[in-house]
Amino acid sequence: MVHTLDQIRRPIQSELRAFEQYFRDSMRSRVPLLDRITYYIVRRKGKQVRPMFVFLCARLFGPVGESSYRAAALIELLHTASLVHDDVVDNAHRRRGFFSINALWKNKIAVLVGDFLLARGMLLALENEEYELLQIMSRAVKDMSEGELLQMEKARRLDISEAVYFDIIRQKTASLIAAACAAGASSGGADAPQVALLRDFGEKIGIAFQIRDDLFDLGDDDVGKPRGIDIKEKKMTLPLIYALQQADGRMRRRIIRLVKYHHEEQQAIEEVIDFVRRSGGMEYARTLMGRYRDEAFAMLHTFPASEVRQALEALVMFVTERKK
Repeated sequence: MVHTLDQIRRPIQSELRAFEQYFRDSMRSRVPLLDRITYYIVRRKGKQVRPMFVFLCARLFGPVGESSYRAAALIELLHTASLVHDDVVDNAHRRRGFFSINALWKNKIAVLVGDFLLARGMLLALENEEYELLQIMSRAVKDMSEGELLQMEKARRLDISEAVYFDIIRQKTASLIAAACAAGASSGGADAPQVALLRDFGEKIGIAFQIRDDLFDLGDDDVGKPRGIDIKEKKMTLPLIYALQQADGRMRRRIIRLVKYHHEEQQAIEEVIDFVRRSGGMEYARTLMGRYRDEAFAMLHTFPASEVRQALEALVMFVTERKK
């Protein structure tokens, strides 16, 4: 059963409401242009999935305190900075139906805004002597940057193995959810082994989350029309990697040639998607996604049953079964 976000938020509703103001205050600046841009960022906020992971993981260990608000702000500042920078790298002009920062204010300003958000997060931790939170955040920044660069390096040759794919998504995508869970646990008073456990828990969810995205792009059965954006961007996703592993040399060379040289052509994109579907790539990816989710549940079930644990279980289901 997939719960709605409102149901999942219930145990931390007051915390999330208070966090909205806290997050807005954490981005305040005396520079009018910067203040205008951060106000625009706050207005177009997403589902707040990462702050939800922070608060729920904190609640596994006790009540939410000031440290948990700082942890959630750190994660959200890092996430927002990474999105602003990603839009510049990808030359993207829209995000979640809104114009991107670089579309409205150009690349130079967008890069500086991303830098400002990162610096605000680091200062928020330093000013309050939250050194463990700063360490968690810095590790995530390093992992995300390395994951993105590794993907770019491999995209040139399209020689990604399954092992390299998991290296990329573990760093690029899963590291931020892992950081949210670790930061939440740390802010709630967890000891070092518990923080490490919650970090691993978040990493499993992050990997399952990315595989779900891979399936979306190829038009998973319950999602509808395929998008093919990953193929256009020459990204090697898990279903495609698996399908290429099953193919003979001739077919493999053909598909790689289509992705490498014809990725802008709709006919080529449809041929690649059809190839992946016929080769069992979708089923394989769904099976692995389920395995990572089950491993995350096994970790979560080392904690006693509670309303908070139930909300975390529902949040895991939400991010891996979401329809968009």
